[in-house]
Amino acid sequence: MTLPKEVKSILEKLEENNFQAFVVGGCVRDLLLGKEPTDWDITTNAKPEEIQKIFPDSFYENDFGTVGVKTGQEEKTLVVEVTTYRIESKYTDKRHPDKIRFAEKLEEDLKRRDFTINALAMDKEGKVTDLFDGQKDLKEKVIRAVGDPEERFSEDALRMMRAVRFAASLNFTIEEKTLEAIKNKHSLMKIISKERIRDELVKIVESRDAKKGAELLRETELMQYALPELLEGVGVEQNLHHIYTVWEHNIRALDYACSKNYSVEVRLASLLHDVGKPRSKRGMGRNSTFYAHEMIGAKMTAQVLDRLKFPQKQAEKIIKLVRWHLFYYNVGEVTESSVRRLVANIGKENVEDLIKVREADRIGSGTPKAKPYKLRHLQFMIDKVARDPLSPKMLKINGNQLMQLLKISPGPKVGMIINALMNEVLEDPGKNSAEYLNKRSAELNKLSEKEILKLAQAGKEKITEEEEKEVKKIKQKHFVE
Repeated sequence: MTLPKEVKSILEKLEENNFQAFVVGGCVRDLLLGKEPTDWDITTNAKPEEIQKIFPDSFYENDFGTVGVKTGQEEKTLVVEVTTYRIESKYTDKRHPDKIRFAEKLEEDLKRRDFTINALAMDKEGKVTDLFDGQKDLKEKVIRAVGDPEERFSEDALRMMRAVRFAASLNFTIEEKTLEAIKNKHSLMKIISKERIRDELVKIVESRDAKKGAELLRETELMQYALPELLEGVGVEQNLHHIYTVWEHNIRALDYACSKNYSVEVRLASLLHDVGKPRSKRGMGRNSTFYAHEMIGAKMTAQVLDRLKFPQKQAEKIIKLVRWHLFYYNVGEVTESSVRRLVANIGKENVEDLIKVREADRIGSGTPKAKPYKLRHLQFMIDKVARDPLSPKMLKINGNQLMQLLKISPGPKVGMIINALMNEVLEDPGKNSAEYLNKRSAELNKLSEKEILKLAQAGKEKITEEEEKEVKKIKQKHFVE
């Protein structure tokens, strides 16, 4: 529970000026859990103008008594916000207090906080002030609201999603009264901005146990304010290829992506990849079909991400991953041209992530193996067609330049000289310079046609030999024959 020297220094300077000062909230929680805090909050009875006087190089640009104090360090984990003890009035917009007034005592400030595990304060010596049994809840892995949970959620409705996020990220359970209050008050989420809902949703998806978070969002009815489209899959049975409902399959796919620590884009695509199935379903039982569900799902995903105001570039990637997740990959049936089309559609930069979504899809379906031979073989083919093949195009001289240099007309001789040059460059890449190739071309031009032909054939054979070596390396990379 050692505080960084920069944070401790701020506490000491406030105390030297006869003010109380404590680190507070999530950073104390993380310290007690043995985690490195991602940010630092300090609470004090000093007023904002008094804080600024002590720390002249600070900034104060809000109405909530929070002063940003520079630590001289660039690391994000050493950004320190110093906030005056405060008491908050009612929350008409269910987000911000209508009015705040500064308080004199630490106890008054801690009473306004959301959960007991976040209502903890620590002085510079490491002594913890805990008025609401937050340490006990940390030990028992419980998320509990401070005071009356319905009152806390009426103040800021987004706290309900925060409860789910903490449960998912810390692997805690939500205490019964707090959980019941979320179920009773979920409709307050209607007035929360889509951007703030998005931010909490992303944090839930980024949690190791995002599957638990998704299940809690459904149980508490909060999912309807974040991803209502996913709820269409609840109870929707699939066909003989699946043992889970659409909802179960989607959250299991998400769980796999989280277990592999994949990016948030892959996690969201894994969660949404089959969102279009309920709307595309035809028939019942083991023979039901879901034709074009990937296209329907891509359109639905686009609507979801637009509604939640995701950044355009990020949204485009997720939509592509959903749209093309159902690619075909049977060995012997997939052609190089079809693989090129897939790469063109998804984008070379997204190919690896598309494979990851397919892995999540497979595991979410109940199959034991994420990456079978045929999927590794597809990766081999993708790498093979995506790389630049060995060809005369790699030379620092082309046919037109050669004809101008040697003052010869188009004909077989041009190609023979080019292939002869390829033979030398493949043997020694250092020779691939305009200066050397110009000089060597002139020398080759003086040889008989028979001699040039012999060198040209050697060049063709060398190209074939080197291509086979490159393909072998790619096969070894993906463990395919």
